[in-house]
Amino acid sequence: MGPVFAVVLVFVGCCSNVVFLELLVRDFPGCGNIVTFAQFVFIALEGFIFETNFGRKKPAIPISNYVIMVTMFFTVSVINNYALNFNIAMPLHMIFRSGSLIANMILGIIILKKRYSASKYLSIALVSAGIFICTIMSAKQVVSAAAEHWNVSNEGSEDQGFYAFMHWLIGIAMLTFALLMSARMGIFQETLYKKYGKHSKEALFYNHCLPLPGFLLLSTNIYSHCVLFNQSTPVLIPGVELSVPIMWIYLLINVITQYVCIRGVFILTTECASLTVTLVVTLRKFLSLIFSIIYFQNPFTTWHWVGTAVVFVGTLLYTEVWSSVWAALRGPDAKEKKAE
Repeated sequence: MGPVFAVVLVFVGCCSNVVFLELLVRDFPGCGNIVTFAQFVFIALEGFIFETNFGRKKPAIPISNYVIMVTMFFTVSVINNYALNFNIAMPLHMIFRSGSLIANMILGIIILKKRYSASKYLSIALVSAGIFICTIMSAKQVVSAAAEHWNVSNEGSEDQGFYAFMHWLIGIAMLTFALLMSARMGIFQETLYKKYGKHSKEALFYNHCLPLPGFLLLSTNIYSHCVLFNQSTPVLIPGVELSVPIMWIYLLINVITQYVCIRGVFILTTECASLTVTLVVTLRKFLSLIFSIIYFQNPFTTWHWVGTAVVFVGTLLYTEVWSSVWAALRGPDAKEKKAE
């Protein structure tokens, strides 16, 4: 029951979370900060009540280590959401973040001096190629969209196209930085867990609680979006006869589904092997991507599909799903022959 329940939570929570994030971003592309803030507050409050028992439970890992981890986590979360303000389409955002394998491997080689098999290097090459294809195609779309918007015949349209491209390039740079920072955080977590043991729920709480003062730096942006959200179309909630701006409803559902998603992944990591977790998360990303393209009619060319396919094939190759499936198909006879 545990693993099945966790998989359901991951698919329902994470997929619906992406949907409501896109609903928010489509109307207000710069709302990443208020979304991040709301998610952090909700998860921190839940952790304060249920994990730390209203602050009475002492952390197993020293706070000083959490401060380092939190700095990285806060930076990654804010930059990932803020990048959506730089002409980054949601499908590209999802594909780009699927490149975490590349960042993990690169930093693993540099920092942990790890060595990998040939299949791992091949998988990373595939993921890199897929992301590169999607990124290049998206770059062309950004430039052409800007040219169309400003009308090619108008004077200065080339400058506007160049400006749109540079604006988009900043978003790509932000996603790249966040990807590397996220991988570095993963390595830092790995070393902490080896030293102090796994305390995922505790880490989840401190990762969301300690950064809250940092949002003071973003308070102006958060407040301005509160005002914008208040001005959105009101929706009558049945039963209570209460009218609420629709963007606040989207935000509330986004926050709840984010929590469901995180909880699902947490349960999955405790119930299943890491291979299963990676496979489930990868499939979830793929479904989210498909839904985003179809439902929101995001522009997606044939080359985007090629790039996406290459990314997911590379991801599955990295997790050794193919060899596991092949071993399962061959059955126990193969194992017996090996034993002989």
